[in-house]
Amino acid sequence: MRLSLLAAAALSTSLTTVAFAAEHTSDMTVGVSWSNFQEERWKTDEAAIMGALEEAGAEYVSADAQSSSAKQLSDVESLISQGVDALIILAQDTQAIIPAVQAAADAGIPVIAYDRLIEDERAFYLTFDNIEVGRMQARAVLEAQPTGNYVMIKGSPTDPNADFLRGGQQEVLQDAIDAGDITIVGEAYTDGWLPANAQRNMEQILTQQGNEVDAVVASNDGTAGGAVAALTAQGLDGIPVSGQDADFAALNRIAQGTQTVSVWKDSRDLGAAAGQYALELASGTEMSELEGAEEWTSPAGTTLWAEFLEPVPVTQENLSVVVDAGWISQEELCQGVSDGPAPCN
Repeated sequence: MRLSLLAAAALSTSLTTVAFAAEHTSDMTVGVSWSNFQEERWKTDEAAIMGALEEAGAEYVSADAQSSSAKQLSDVESLISQGVDALIILAQDTQAIIPAVQAAADAGIPVIAYDRLIEDERAFYLTFDNIEVGRMQARAVLEAQPTGNYVMIKGSPTDPNADFLRGGQQEVLQDAIDAGDITIVGEAYTDGWLPANAQRNMEQILTQQGNEVDAVVASNDGTAGGAVAALTAQGLDGIPVSGQDADFAALNRIAQGTQTVSVWKDSRDLGAAAGQYALELASGTEMSELEGAEEWTSPAGTTLWAEFLEPVPVTQENLSVVVDAGWISQEELCQGVSDGPAPCN
């Protein structure tokens, strides 16, 4: 049923985009500033954004900040100078990017804060419910390992999503902590969300704890990969580990049994919405008038307009859902897996 609803939603978005394009014949250009395009996840997002723009007759230009806040500011300035009609920004740093929002506002260019909060009311925040993502991660790990020593591998300290996720995780784990069932023995932010940094953090915690670790709540699939690499080196692969984004490597780890859950945020939906909303905002539509928009106040007290899409936790129990949805092929999912969970059995 959920897949049918997703298909219906995708069709609705497609028809709306076509209708919108028919009403606005002038060519538009949308600029996208990526914080770090090296992560597998963003290539899927880009394809969805480009698809929505192409269908509407608009052009796409982009820049990769390569995990540099300073470069991202320069990138946005360059995109503005190219005459873009709207900007989609995946912010490297929620505060450092604000001068770029100011520059866009001065040029009359609307901004979409893509999947990461920008603490500025002039940026429309389009993302998934990241607090719920954190809850889903913790629920899956807690179900698999209801007692023992837990490690929390968090996201980047400059990304508000890291703390949203951590807050959701804590909500789920708190009762087990209070009951003495689990103990958080290590916790670390991961600079830039980089797997190598997550692996190093995990290695240090394992050394400090003498390898006495029973579960890892990692905040995305990249950090999960780093954690699994550190665990594998110590012969601990197979203990519960969480993630998010449904990266192909992570889904394969779930099939193999070295990762417990990846919370799937179908970035095809997010990217398509971003492309369409960018065109609508560039045409004068108010943020409050975008379909699905709601007024939301950030933990820092910034009130802005936002939309939150629904995530889906993927475990061995429902691994077929990503194949059925065309997210990943059975061959890619099941590579190196023998007698695994459906559809790899």
